[in-house]
Amino acid sequence: MDKNQILAQLTQVMEKLFDVTNLKVSETTIASDIEEWDSLNHIQLVVAIEKSFKIKFAASEIQNWKNVGEIMQSIESKLPKA
Repeated sequence: MDKNQILAQLTQVMEKLFDVTNLKVSETTIASDIEEWDSLNHIQLVVAIEKSFKIKFAASEIQNWKNVGEIMQSIESKLPKA
């Protein structure tokens, strides 16, 4: 799975969770860029990402995320290599 595929799947997860259609997400997107992305939804987002990608994150990883690009890097590091 390449970065574009990860971003597309991540965007779908976010659209469903935040109940927003045509959400514009890039690697530089941060929580404050999306009105619905608050601290409670952040926890739900982590769970939704884990379910969607069938992976698990360590608490230390989650705490270090500053933007969508860092979330994508964490996802990519956990996916099986082709």
